[in-house]
Amino acid sequence: MKKKILFLMPSMFIGGAERSLLGLLNTIDYEKYDVSLFLYRHEGEFFSCVPSKVHLLTSIPEYGTFDIPIKDLFMDGRIRFGMARLWSKISMRLHCMKTHEEMGVWMEMQYISKSLLTLLPQIPGRYDVGISFLGIPDVLLEKVDAKKKIAWNHTDYSILNPDRKRDQDIYTRIDYIVSVSSPCTEQFVKMYPEFRDKAVTIENILSTDLLEIQAKELITDMPRNGHEKILLSVGRYSEAKNFDNIPDICKRIRELGVDIIWYIIGYGGEESLIRERIAEADMENYVILLGKKDNPYPYIRKCDLYVQPSRYEGKAVTVREAQALHKPVVITKFATSSSQLEDGKDGVIVPMKNEKCAEKIVMLLQNETIMFRISDNTYKKDYSNVQELNKFYRLIEN
Repeated sequence: MKKKILFLMPSMFIGGAERSLLGLLNTIDYEKYDVSLFLYRHEGEFFSCVPSKVHLLTSIPEYGTFDIPIKDLFMDGRIRFGMARLWSKISMRLHCMKTHEEMGVWMEMQYISKSLLTLLPQIPGRYDVGISFLGIPDVLLEKVDAKKKIAWNHTDYSILNPDRKRDQDIYTRIDYIVSVSSPCTEQFVKMYPEFRDKAVTIENILSTDLLEIQAKELITDMPRNGHEKILLSVGRYSEAKNFDNIPDICKRIRELGVDIIWYIIGYGGEESLIRERIAEADMENYVILLGKKDNPYPYIRKCDLYVQPSRYEGKAVTVREAQALHKPVVITKFATSSSQLEDGKDGVIVPMKNEKCAEKIVMLLQNETIMFRISDNTYKKDYSNVQELNKFYRLIEN
């Protein structure tokens, strides 16, 4: 008898967690497991990439109210949901006033999820294992009938500013908490040592064969006009990714005598800020926003250097994808950066400050020997991480 697994996911818009889920879904043994996926919203560029062997559950409209603007909920006549979302904002602010804690995105998600929970219907089916792959796992706890329940963590927990009591109430009832890197696991355990025995590391799994196929697509919107070096960054336009500092870094690199054009693929709430910074630095011709791309891999293949200038990360999927496509990679020295690559071997870790970051990138771009060596070293590694699948199976079977 096949074991039944249910994955919960908000949507399939472009993002690292979504790529991570696809990597896992593309490598699971479907002879042994019956896999279902419940999406809060049947939306996103990666929606069509969900493998056909996965049973996609019918959408439930109530689950689409998590990120609809409160005003729109009231205008659409969904008064109870609008009131619940409004109360989540009020109660979070009251909590922060009382405790003097700083509000953050994770805390906001905690309060939204809790306020909507009583209005959400049960997710149909009975499962051996339920997995909340992204976000707050209380829907998994309250709305899924599963013998074993697993929560996935994709980021450095030390920067999340959660309501700790709410986290503790939830994780007490979760069987395993999976983080995507050892430093992420360490940070989680540091915050919640009582859950040490439940904390597990399973790194992101890549479908490298699919990556190679997709990377062959022809593109025309990242031209090489001369002898300039092409840099590329991919990710959400968010505070975490630090793309707002790219224009200044790019300007400093050019002032140091290196001709570069820096392309950015992505989308998100900080686009206007990034455009402002581009204008301030007078880099309109050298920092180019390409917007959303369902398939970023031909762009990665075409660039000279892939750069992830993040302020913080769990474990950036796009960095491993760039390495799998044998590109030299630069990342900034965020808290978990040492788990991402071997500095000087299959990538380079640079300082977070713009001036030093620019200087280190210039040194790299001017040294073809190091660039070639880093690229060559990527051929000696398997970036698919398929061995991590055995850890996943052990969790399921344990």
